[in-house]
Order: sequence, then structure tokens, then C-alpha cells
Amino acid sequence: MTLSSPVMAQSQSLRDWLSYLEQIHPQTIELGLERVGTVARRLGVDHLAMPVILVGGTNGKGTTCAMLESIYREAGYQVGVYSSPHLVRYNERVRIDGQDIDDDALCAAFAAVEQARESVSLTFFEFGTLAALWIFQSRCPDVVILEVGLGGRLDATNIINADVAVITSIALDHCDWLGHDRGAIGREKAGICRSGRPLVCGEPDAPETIAQVAQSVGATLLQLGEAFTAERQAEQWSFRGCHHHWQDLPFPVLPWQNAVTALAVLEQMRLPVTEQQIRRGLLQARLSGRMQLWQAQPRVLLDVAHNPHSAAYLASQLHQQPCRGRRLAVVGMLRDKDITHTLAEMGEVIDDWFLASLDGPRAASAEQLQAALLASGQCFASVADAYAAALSQAGAEDEIIVFGSFFTVAAIMAPPAV
Repeated sequence: MTLSSPVMAQSQSLRDWLSYLEQIHPQTIELGLERVGTVARRLGVDHLAMPVILVGGTNGKGTTCAMLESIYREAGYQVGVYSSPHLVRYNERVRIDGQDIDDDALCAAFAAVEQARESVSLTFFEFGTLAALWIFQSRCPDVVILEVGLGGRLDATNIINADVAVITSIALDHCDWLGHDRGAIGREKAGICRSGRPLVCGEPDAPETIAQVAQSVGATLLQLGEAFTAERQAEQWSFRGCHHHWQDLPFPVLPWQNAVTALAVLEQMRLPVTEQQIRRGLLQARLSGRMQLWQAQPRVLLDVAHNPHSAAYLASQLHQQPCRGRRLAVVGMLRDKDITHTLAEMGEVIDDWFLASLDGPRAASAEQLQAALLASGQCFASVADAYAAALSQAGAEDEIIVFGSFFTVAAIMAPPAV
């Protein structure tokens, strides 16, 4: 494909653009802010004109973003959200006022980035991040919520000086990039904080490195259990923060722990919300691929849990929802994940395993999953084959849990055309 002028670039379809973006950089991941920062300055998106929340962490980023978005929308604000990865369509990565961005807007944004980058090489994620920032700068929503892609300190989203930075959780994941212990990972995640601005940390067992980074840059660390707390009752819960004590709050469909973090963020932003708007926003918040009911009978749940921490949370949720029949797992994973411990976390709640091979250079084969599993399982060449077998063997009172990767869940939500 030749993109020799902005006019030609704007004429390309979104599919063409995405194919092009996958080819222009020799590495899928190359952390660092110099290249993306250079292009951001040329585009004029290195500073956004509206308040910005930057959400990092190992797990819980997407659900925290979704609850913040829902509450702010209930309060009447127009909200821009940038998240990754997507499940079915790339457009999911950029939302304004609750709607995925359309193809034309994405293509125009990609064309603007292409023109501005000149000879600077950008990864797929960096290019997409700049496009999202360009859209937000053009549309000027009331508030922008950015989800960190990988790590924090060197992630492309960190070119923006956020009004509030957030760490949702710290666990072992992406160790080859971020470090092999929680201290090293915490240090990378905390790299999104800024001098004189809040860093909200919802990780109850935060490594000391987070406080060390915050102190070194002059950020104000607001730690769960210290600056803000929550108390859980049978039917409701309460939040006590720096400025507010909100009581009789409803439990959201999404993880409650991330709701606590979201409320701590709301306290630090200068965008007024009422208690009633918080309640409605919590009840309305949804996110695809998180304990998502896909089918009623047999019951099918989709969840993108892909590391031990998120799998442990998924297992705890399933423990609280008894199943009359068997639980069947359809699982596919990437080989750079901690497969053994992720599957082990689910061991007590799963009766039968349907192991699927994924596609792509990072994919684990079904046989690799079987070797890591502490139980017997059936191996299949694809998620579609594994899912079909699980459906054929499931009784009316059985439950099928699809998990292990965004790619696994996406294969159920949007099966490839044949």
C-alpha cells in the first residue's frame, strides 16, 4: 500500500489502515516515549484541553474505566475513553458519549498521524494512541479516560500529564517487559504519576516501590486502606475518602474492588457528581467480556481472565454462584502468560476442560495447555471447535466458562467467516 499524500491516506478504508499499521514498525512492542512524544508534539496532542484520568494496573483497568465513564455520563458529562485491546472491532478502543467511534473518524485521525509522523516509526499501539488523542482534541469531551496499554512509565499513553493517575492492582504479568517481581512491576506502573497531582492506588498490598516513585516525583499518593476505605455489607457498601462518606451504595455487576478505586478517583477530580448519580452509574456500568452472560441455556459466561490474579477473581465469583450441573471450561491462552498458575486458580471450579489452540506467533497450543493442566482435558485445533464440543456435551443445568485471553472470548463473540 502506498500512502504518498494525506489525500490518498484519507481515501483508505479502516481495514486498509489497520493492515498498514501492522506493517510499518519492525516490533509489535517497543516501549519508550521519545518517538511517540515527537509525533504528539507535531500533532499538538501532547497536552489535552480537558481533564484527563490515566488508569494503569495489572488487572481491573478496563472495569475501572467503565465505571468512571458510566458515573460521569449519568452526571451529564460527555466522556471520551481510550482502551485496549478490542474484542470484535477496533472501533471499540475509542468511545465518546458511550458510542464507539466510527470508521470515518478513525481514518481521518490515522491520516493526521501519518502526515505528522514523517519518518518516525510507530508501533500499532502508538499510532492508535496518537489517533485517539487527536480525536479527543478535535471533539473536546468534558473528560477523557485513558487506559494504559502495557506497564505505565514507558507506555504511549504516558505522554499525557494526567490530572489523576490510577493504579488498580499489581500482579505478575508481562514480566519480560516489566520485571519479575511485584516491586519492579509496581515501579513501572507508578511511572504515570506527576508532581503535585494525585496517584490513586487501589492495590491493597501495594509494593513499597509505588510510594517511593510517588515521593521521588512529588506526587500525592492516595492508598487504599489509608486515604480511602470501603466497608462491605450484605446488600450494600459504603465508601469513606478524603472528602466524602458515601453510604448505602449498590454493588455493580463489575468487580466491586474497582468501584472503590473509581470513587477515590472521582473525589480528586473537579467534576461534581451527586450520590444518586454515583448509584445509577454503578448499576449501569458494563464491559464486554467480563463475567458476561452470553447464552442462557446452557449458561455460557465469557471472561477475559488471562493471568493468575484475574483467574483467581473469576474463580471467586463462580464460587459465589453455585451451579447445579457441571462447569465446563473452554480455554485458549497465549504462551507468554503464566499458563500453569492461571489454570490452577480455576481448578476447583471446573469439572471438564476443553483446551483450544489459538492463532498467531504468541499463541499456545492446546497440547501446551494440557501439559500445564493438573487434570485431564480434551484438545482442539481452535476455540470454535472446543466451544462446539462443550455445547454438544453440556446439559441444561451445566455451565460453560470461556476464558484465557481476549482472543478466546473474541472467537466466541465474532467467529471467523467461513
